[in-house]
Amino acid sequence: MSNMLKGALSHLDDAAKHIEVPSEVLDSLRFPKEVMTVRLTIRMDNGSRRSFEAWRCRYDDTRGPTKGGIRFHPGANLEEVITLAFWMTFKCAVVGLPYGGAKGAIKVDTHELSKQELERLSRAYVQAFARVIGPDRDIPAPDMYTNAMIMGWMADEYSSLKGQPSPAVITGKPIALGGSLGREDATARGGFYILNHLEKELGLDKTQRRAVIQGYGNAGSQIARLLHDAGWKILAVSDSKGAVCDMRGLDPAKLSATKKAHGTVRRYADDKHKDVSLMTDDEMFALDCDLLVPAAMEDQIHDGNVDKITASVILELANGPVTAAADKILNKKRITVLPDILANAGGVSVSYYEWVQNRQGISWTAEEVQARLKPLMEIESMAVWRVAQTKKIPMRTAAYVHALGRLSDAIRAHGTQAYFCP
Repeated sequence: MSNMLKGALSHLDDAAKHIEVPSEVLDSLRFPKEVMTVRLTIRMDNGSRRSFEAWRCRYDDTRGPTKGGIRFHPGANLEEVITLAFWMTFKCAVVGLPYGGAKGAIKVDTHELSKQELERLSRAYVQAFARVIGPDRDIPAPDMYTNAMIMGWMADEYSSLKGQPSPAVITGKPIALGGSLGREDATARGGFYILNHLEKELGLDKTQRRAVIQGYGNAGSQIARLLHDAGWKILAVSDSKGAVCDMRGLDPAKLSATKKAHGTVRRYADDKHKDVSLMTDDEMFALDCDLLVPAAMEDQIHDGNVDKITASVILELANGPVTAAADKILNKKRITVLPDILANAGGVSVSYYEWVQNRQGISWTAEEVQARLKPLMEIESMAVWRVAQTKKIPMRTAAYVHALGRLSDAIRAHGTQAYFCP
């Protein structure tokens, strides 16, 4: 078992100390319900054939069909997929969605593929997992290095296999193919709603409102825009090639334009921005700020850099950005962590709205989607905050306690030992 999966399961154990649940409930949540590994073989543009390892994990479906993204990444592996599916199980439960958790991946570097090869690989994934996924069984979505067009290809392939249009099988699709308005910034917007709603409780209403953002993909760039528009000063941002910093504040719109034009935010530090400095992620983490937003990959905050962090609040838009060891250090430093299973749940929530729209044959405006997302995130974040305050536990543990209560109720509704042998 990897450290990543051990760390995830440790949160389940921590939550179980603060809520009464039958041991059989915990036993059922320690292992995935279904895991499938396949080899995808496609024809390359040069006429050769190439194989790729791929996975799909359905972790738990007690509360409804499973839901989870598909990532294309050269570092993908089975235990990562299982861990992400575990997190998704609790993420859906913490915000009360009628879903279980799932995840999928292909071990591939998309930069090595042509667009035609990428389409073949995407369709091959659906062909291999067609018996696993389905609008009433398991609903994929985009993740790292997958996007709306890839989801459109996958939905089309599934529909072809079934012989009928099936838009509800995939979320995160292009708007023209049944995607939902408001999905693009949903992950960041959900976190932003939480931050605003808990502003006084977190003490952010009395700070200078300075933010540092690690990761400048979709979630990172969107949260930068939302924070900037709300009056926050964006001190530094980073992507996989490094970080840029301006203590006077960065312009998210110009950062996004630079990223689009040159593939990295580091090019922002050119002659037009002479006061911008280049730095590493660890140097960026050490900046004096009020809010740190990890929006990149897992395990980015660890025992090697956690001591440098000065932010009073961490908003986890990435999945698992803090290791279990670093999490304990942050708690000792009294840094409040708004955990991933709550903070980035806006994405899966709007995916749920897309699924509902597809199944009902209707379309909501972006304003209608946001009007549904905002109270959901506010109600659930305040519920987690109250658990944390009542039980005097960290927000991460409180989020797992909140989710575990719902999962336990669902599992117990089928009957436990206490019901059959009173």
